[in-house]
Amino acid sequence: MCFFRCYSGTLEAGSYVFNNRTEKKERISRLMQMHSNKQNPIDRLEAGDIGAGVGFKDIKTGDTLTDEKHRLVLESMSFPEPVIGYAIEPKTQADVDKMGMAIAKLVEEDPTLTVNTDPETGQTVLRGMGELHLEIIIDRMRREFKVEINQGAPQVAYKEVLTKKVEHRETYKKQTGGRGKFGDIVFELGPKETEPEKAGFEFENAIVGGVIPREFIAPIQKGFEEAMKNGPLAGFPLDSMKVRLFHGSFHDVDSDALSFELAARGGFREAARQAGPKLLEPIMAVEVVCPDEYTGPVTGDLNRRRGIMKGMDTKAGAQLIKADVPLSELFGYVTDLRTISSGRASASLTFSHYEQVPSNLAEGIVAKTKGHAVR
Repeated sequence: MCFFRCYSGTLEAGSYVFNNRTEKKERISRLMQMHSNKQNPIDRLEAGDIGAGVGFKDIKTGDTLTDEKHRLVLESMSFPEPVIGYAIEPKTQADVDKMGMAIAKLVEEDPTLTVNTDPETGQTVLRGMGELHLEIIIDRMRREFKVEINQGAPQVAYKEVLTKKVEHRETYKKQTGGRGKFGDIVFELGPKETEPEKAGFEFENAIVGGVIPREFIAPIQKGFEEAMKNGPLAGFPLDSMKVRLFHGSFHDVDSDALSFELAARGGFREAARQAGPKLLEPIMAVEVVCPDEYTGPVTGDLNRRRGIMKGMDTKAGAQLIKADVPLSELFGYVTDLRTISSGRASASLTFSHYEQVPSNLAEGIVAKTKGHAVR
C-alpha cells in the first residue's frame, strides 16, 4: 500500500500512471481513502486529496507520478543523514532471516533509516534520526514482522574532519617472486576549499608529463574515497576532504590499478594523522514548552548538558525555550524533563548541524571507541 497526494487532475482506480524516477508505467489496481486504520474503497482521487493505492511494483518515498504524456518531476525531498545508531541482533536463529526481510522493508519506506554492518565488531547497526524514531522502528519489527531482537545502547554518529593541509609521499611495493606490486604517489591532503560547508570529496588531478598513466588516476581517487569511511582518530567517517595528486611514479611491469588504489589508502592513513583531525558531533535543536515556574530548572538542565541557549518566547501562556544541545547529552532527556517539570513540560528534538567536540571530551570518546575496537 502506498500513500500519496494528488496535486492536479484526477486519478481513477484501474488507470495507469508514469513513474518519473523509474521511467516505467504502473497500474493502480485499487484506490482507498484512509480513516484511521479503516480503508474505504473509492473510484477516483481529485486534486488536493490524499489517498492510498495498491498494485505498485516499484515505488519509493519521494517519487512523482504523472500522466505519461505530461511528464514532470516535483522538487525532491532532502533527507538528513542519521545521527544515532542502535546495535541490534536477532534473539534466535529463526529470527535471522525475518530480521533481514523486516529491515529491507522498513528501509525501503523510510529514507532517513539506514543499516550497516560495523566492520570492527560485525554488529548490525540500525541508524536513524533520534531515540524515539529507532524505538518505533524496533517496536514495528516486533509487532508487524514478529521479529524478536536484542538491542544495544544507543551510539552517537560522530564524524571526523581535517583542519590543515599536508603533503605526503606513499610508495606501495611488494615483491613475492614473479610479478610484484608497485604504486608511488605524491599528494596534498586537507580540508575542502570550495564550499567547505558541503559534504563531499574533492579530487584534483595535477599530474603532468604522464608520470602516472591516466588509467591509474581513477583507482587512486577510489582508494581515497574508500579510505574516508574510516577516519584517523577513531574510525568515524570523514564527510569532506580534498586531495591534490601532483607527482608519483610507476613500473612498466609491476604497476596495476590495485597497487595505486592500495597506495592511496595507505597514504590517507599516514597523511590524515598529520592533517589536524578533529571530532565532530551532531547538535540537536531542542524546543521545550513549559510553565513559567519551571523555566529556571529547565534552562539550568540544558546548560548542564552543554546546551547553547537560542532564545525564549511566550506561547499560549507558557514559555518556549530554544537551545542547541549535543545529541550525546540528550539520551533519556524527555524522561528527565518530565521529572523536572512534574510532567508539565514537553520537548521536540530535531537535527541541526555538526560541530567540533571540545578537545577534553574528544580524547575520552576516542579512547573509549578504540577500547571497544580492541575488545
